[in-house]
Amino acid sequence: MKITDVRVKLVSSESRLRGVATITFDESFVVHDIRIIEGEKGLFVAMPSKKTPNGTFRDIAHPIHSEMRKMIEDAIVEAYDIEMANQPEEEEEVQEEAEA
Repeated sequence: MKITDVRVKLVSSESRLRGVATITFDESFVVHDIRIIEGEKGLFVAMPSKKTPNGTFRDIAHPIHSEMRKMIEDAIVEAYDIEMANQPEEEEEVQEEAEA
């Protein structure tokens, strides 16, 4: 299975949530609402989940083995880093346009 697209939306909040990702596999299967979270040891991804009637959370979709989890996490963190690197440039462009 090959990752064919990763999209990241940055989140500005006081919580540990830094962004939300969407990932596409083989240009035919997409998983939305993957959370990018700042942990004690750096960024990690949390798969989409729902709250069960007893108050616990259960993943809706998740990788079966650690190699796939690493592949997904690496792709999302890389896309997040790219989005963060592009962020200041976009803010500067908006400021320049406002001053013009």
